[in-house]
Amino acid sequence: MTTLKVENLHVSVAGKEILKGLDLIVNTGEIHAIMGPNGTGKSTLSQTIMGHPAYQVTQGNIYIDGQNLAEMSVDARARAGLFLAMQYPSEIQGVTNTEFMRAAINARRPEDDQISVMSFIEKLDEKREFLAMTEEMAERYLNEGFSGGEKKRNEILQMMMIQPQIAILDEIDSGLDIDALKVVSRGVNSMRSNEFGALMITHYQRLLDYIVPDFVHVMMDGKIVKTGDANLAKKLEAEGYAGLRDELGLDVHLTDEETNSYFVED
Repeated sequence: MTTLKVENLHVSVAGKEILKGLDLIVNTGEIHAIMGPNGTGKSTLSQTIMGHPAYQVTQGNIYIDGQNLAEMSVDARARAGLFLAMQYPSEIQGVTNTEFMRAAINARRPEDDQISVMSFIEKLDEKREFLAMTEEMAERYLNEGFSGGEKKRNEILQMMMIQPQIAILDEIDSGLDIDALKVVSRGVNSMRSNEFGALMITHYQRLLDYIVPDFVHVMMDGKIVKTGDANLAKKLEAEGYAGLRDELGLDVHLTDEETNSYFVED
């Protein structure tokens, strides 16, 4: 079993504290979802776990199987089994999808056990067809000219090819129509096993209709304030974040409160 453990995490960006003592444990075999109002630090958490240099950890620790991530570079974190499906994937000219994914797979394997070309192509064709992606997409430069939906589908293809132990999925549902959402969800669900865990960040309860989480965490003001099962997301959709805030007796200002848009707007 692989365990991602976040302890009393405080994170600042450009001198402003965003995360204010967050605790979380994600094990393989579990699917977690994090929801919360705008500006509460959900994406800050994902970027910090993967080591983005703009996010400064001022207190607390993050561990994967007991290894302190503070001592690990971004590529070392990926080799240790972490994966981030980004909210806004970058376009990279000169590197094809195929080249990128094969290099990523081999980076996690011993030098004397690199994946063969034939094995890679067979695996790529299987996963690509599962996600209804064309053969041509595999040979294009990484995300170059892709639509928003194609980029999200490509992130899931990379995850299925690399097979990380813990995947962080940062708003993989944003900008997707219902058909694309079903395809992306099918890819994530195909990974479910005792060897895989995921932390999904989303604004939308509809994603959780297709990828049913074991745990739902609600963030406000840089902390997790409530944890439950999938029913918690349905309660949020019905009552909004303000209702939960008031129920918990929290003195928290919600960014979208003035517009009375607590749940679906980003």
